[in-house]
Amino acid sequence: MNGKSAIGALLVVVGGLMVMKFLGIHLGWIVGLLMPFILIGLGAIGLNNNRKVIGGILVVVGAVMLLGKLAGIFALLLAIGIICWGVSMFKGKRRV
Repeated sequence: MNGKSAIGALLVVVGGLMVMKFLGIHLGWIVGLLMPFILIGLGAIGLNNNRKVIGGILVVVGAVMLLGKLAGIFALLLAIGIICWGVSMFKGKRRV
C-alpha cells in the first residue's frame, strides 16, 4: 500500500466514525481497546524499519496502555492464585 492509499483508507475510516457518531452509534470503547494493539503494531513496524527509538517508544506506550486495560484480569488471576495457595497450605497442614 502506497502513501496515497493509506491516507485514503484513513480518511474513509475517520469519516465513517464521524458519520456513525452523528447517527448516535458510539464505538469509542472499541477504539479504546484496539489502540494499544495499534501502537504496538506500529512500534513493531518501526523497529523492523530501523527506527529503533520511535518504534521502542510506541511499543512501550502500547504495552503500558494494554497493561492498564488488563489490570482487572491480572487482579482476578492474582486473587485466584492466592486462594489456591491458601487451600494448598491447609491441605499440607493436615498431612503432618
